[in-house]
Formats: sequence, structure tokens, C-alpha cells
Amino acid sequence: MLKEFKEFAMRGSVVDLAVGVIIGAAFGKIVDSLVKDVIMPPIGLALGRVDFANLFLVLREGTRPGPYATLEAAAKAGAVTLNFGMFLNTVISFVIVAWAIFMVVKAMNRLKRLEQAPPAAPPEPPEEVKLLREIRDALRRS
Repeated sequence: MLKEFKEFAMRGSVVDLAVGVIIGAAFGKIVDSLVKDVIMPPIGLALGRVDFANLFLVLREGTRPGPYATLEAAAKAGAVTLNFGMFLNTVISFVIVAWAIFMVVKAMNRLKRLEQAPPAAPPEPPEEVKLLREIRDALRRS
């Protein structure tokens, strides 16, 4: 049983999948940082110093009444919030990841097309067709 598991785990596709998951998780963290730390601050600044991570709607007041300056303050007070700013950050992260994956798949498809052998030359026509073409060409010349 252990030998079977070892064969399964060391099969190429399983190892490739594991590598893909690990790289994908690391890439997700990079994209998350890109959105939160690079993309959203200038957008927030352009929109009047808005921190998208702190855009929320209070659905129910907490033990301390609002208004709450930050999402963290609302959470500490026990308020129920709708965190649409965090959702917006997540949507932007998803779009970046989806675009990157699309570009990788597109490049891989292009490489596969280049690797494929050129189409085979069409088969030579039968002898009768060659003779008929010669007759046709001779009649045109006369």
C-alpha cells in the first residue's frame, strides 16, 4: 500500500499540481499586496483620501454606538458591518490574477502551436490528372 501511494504521489501530474498550488498561493499574496499597497492607495487619494479597506456600512450598532472611524473600531464595538471596500479589493485582486493566468495560458497555447509540425504537403495527384493537365496546357498553347 505504501509503495502504491509513493507511485501515485511521485507521478508527474501530482507533483506538477502541488508546485502549481504552492506558486499560486505565493502569487496570490503578491497580488493581494499589489492591490492593497500599490493600486488602491493612489485611487483612494484621488477619490479624497478614501481607504478602501475601511469602506463599510453599519448594519447594526455594536455595544458602543457609532460612528466608527475604521472597520477595526466597528469590529471591536461588536457592530455588524457590510464590508464592501474589502470586497472591492478582493474583486480587483481576482481580476489581476485572472488576467495573469489568461496571459500565461495564451503564451503556452502560442508555444504549442509553434511546436506543432507544419502541415504535410498534399499528396501528389494521380497519373491521369497529370496527363489531363498536360493536355489542357497543350491545347491552350495551340
